Amino acid sequence: MAVARTRCVALIGVTGHIIEIEADISNGLPGIHLIGLLDTALSEARDRVRSAVINSRYGWPETRVTVSLFPASLPKRGSQFDLAIAMSLLGAAGVVPGERIAEPFFLGELGLDGRVRVVRGILPSIVAAAEAGAASVVVPAGNAAEAGLVPGVQVIPVQHLRQLVEWLREGDPARPPQCDDPASPQSAEPSQASQRPAPDLKDVAGQPMGRKALEVCAAGGHNLWMLGPPGTGKTMLAERLPTLLPPLEYEQALEVTAIHSIAGALPAGQPLLAGPPFVSPHHTATVAAVVGGGTSVPRPGAVSMAHRGVLFLDEAPEFATSVLDSLRQPLESGTVTVSRAAGTTTFPARFMLVLAANPCPCAQPASPSEPCQCTPTVKRRYLARLSGPLLDRIDVKVSVARSTRRELMADRRFAEPSGVVRERVLQARERAAKRLGGTPWRTNSEIPASALHGDLRPPEEAMRPLTACIDNGSLSARGLDRVTRVAWTLADLAGKEHPGAEETSAALALWLGVGQ
Repeated sequence: MAVARTRCVALIGVTGHIIEIEADISNGLPGIHLIGLLDTALSEARDRVRSAVINSRYGWPETRVTVSLFPASLPKRGSQFDLAIAMSLLGAAGVVPGERIAEPFFLGELGLDGRVRVVRGILPSIVAAAEAGAASVVVPAGNAAEAGLVPGVQVIPVQHLRQLVEWLREGDPARPPQCDDPASPQSAEPSQASQRPAPDLKDVAGQPMGRKALEVCAAGGHNLWMLGPPGTGKTMLAERLPTLLPPLEYEQALEVTAIHSIAGALPAGQPLLAGPPFVSPHHTATVAAVVGGGTSVPRPGAVSMAHRGVLFLDEAPEFATSVLDSLRQPLESGTVTVSRAAGTTTFPARFMLVLAANPCPCAQPASPSEPCQCTPTVKRRYLARLSGPLLDRIDVKVSVARSTRRELMADRRFAEPSGVVRERVLQARERAAKRLGGTPWRTNSEIPASALHGDLRPPEEAMRPLTACIDNGSLSARGLDRVTRVAWTLADLAGKEHPGAEETSAALALWLGVGQ
């Protein structure tokens, strides 16, 4: 009997779990048996591994081979175990020394000809391996750039199974194999589409209130709703919100990159996402596509893909009511939990929500030349698709109207570039971070209600406009918290120590917005 062991990583959500892979070659009927709560893709690994080993010109044991993936109770999905299974089998057969494969982690899918193919989720897998004390990790050459983002771990890129086996048999451990052609989907040059100039806020003319609303939302991390007829610039405004946000911190960038790696959505030539993501699903998207899910393997949805960035729902009333209402929980908690029969997976989902809507189904302006045919009842029913509890979680609401030619020409002189506005946003965020020092919150939108009514409560004089609305029923308790957070953001933009009556009144007007 011969047994060899090596290690790999199984991903559940964005969390990696260490898997120990054992291969046993013993007397019995020829065949390979995989055990350990496997899915279909992993069960098919026996055929991929056998063809890869034979086509790499190594002998296949004509006896019983048992491969166990421990812990057996943990679900294991995907094809990233192929390389580790092959190495444990070759170690048990004596082709490679067992001690050389015991410590490293092996990640990669095998082609039938022995090539090591790119897999998803390399970054969170390497993070889990590093936390487990791994000194070296063998990955596909196409994933090397992404794997190298994790410090303290030696990344060994390989392109072919034979290349790896020969190094393990005779090569110097201090000199890993070299890749002749590092070009891959992950390390290729950025496409021309990704080299296009970024959108700029100065391109949006005729919407000064819309640009101001973007600045406020970017400074405090607030949610936004824009209402107006087609062609007024709602989509242009939303697309330019990420250009006002500060770049992600390194830990945040790793978190965002890990989610996109699991989803297989990393852009070519960009192993690390340093900027806030912008996600805009189509209005026909399902609940599973937006919040995450799947029949057996939970995948991150649009809310998780927009983590630390912007989720834009254009034509928001056209989305299914179930999809819109599913946003309420992640907006409050910053996470989304997907429950399936096989288990529960939690994905991060702290994003800025931007909604855009037309005032009525026909989307015609109320003008004599193109009169709107929708009755008030039809308009109310159309906008009522956005439920009150959802709109109650929107901090800023603005109306965008069509501008005349003179208004467009005049406003172009006052439209500022994104870089100028971003500087004010950065200064406001620095003031907020200084005020919130020693707390887990970084922006005003993250401040809990207990702090807003405690140490961070504005002066009583500033709160009078809000308490009056509470008394007459036009402002809910949640709305009071939302308005207070926006008031703090306005104070940060104005360079004030705390909000005054002017800031709370302006924040109240932004919160009421189109709702009045």
